Amino acid sequence: MLAPVLLVQAARLRQNAMRLPEAAGQRFGSFLGHVEGLPVRLLFVGDSSAAGVGVAYQDEALARPCAESLHQRTQRSVQWRLLAKSGITAAEAISLLDQHPLEPADFIITILGVNDVTSQRTPQRFLADYQKLIRELQLRTGAIFGVINGIPPMGTFAAIPNPLRWYLGQCAGRLDAHLSAWVATQPALRHLPLHQWTETSALAADGYHPGPKQYRHWAERLAQCIAELLPRRSG
Repeated sequence: MLAPVLLVQAARLRQNAMRLPEAAGQRFGSFLGHVEGLPVRLLFVGDSSAAGVGVAYQDEALARPCAESLHQRTQRSVQWRLLAKSGITAAEAISLLDQHPLEPADFIITILGVNDVTSQRTPQRFLADYQKLIRELQLRTGAIFGVINGIPPMGTFAAIPNPLRWYLGQCAGRLDAHLSAWVATQPALRHLPLHQWTETSALAADGYHPGPKQYRHWAERLAQCIAELLPRRSG
């Protein structure tokens, strides 16, 4: 019964939504640590949130602040690289990898799923695409460990009108539940829920992406999650 309303709202949203640019700045870098040993090499792969849409510069976004926070927490050297493009699904992220030479990495960090929701991918298809992406990343970088960021609660996105907001929130929850259940079976992977999006006052101007405060909080949580996996790697 809601289908006609949802279709109209989705069409209007695509037409009228504010489109913010990806964050400017270098998408790679390093922090020199005070602890002996090889650097921790991080590879971030994802969509517009990985690319830093919602803030002006990469030092306000996710990848660089996460690498810096990990460096500060562990005093280890950290190298990071970001491959991200607005609007991509998990399947399209695989194609993105083919456009870049991939260097060895220790950790893969993925930020995907919102565009799979809006593209109406089924949970089964989404999970199959995501599993293929992780296998490809591990094969091409040698990484074993990874943090799989969850899908944010789209039912809280202020830019989306109801009932479309409610519907997409339900879809996001189903996809994230499948993703979380699979990650739980993988000892070297962690699923990081993205509940920080519930603080709608901290969203960017588009009412859709994180603002500086949310990116900062997200980067700290992500760095903590990576740090908790580090002893497993060295052991």
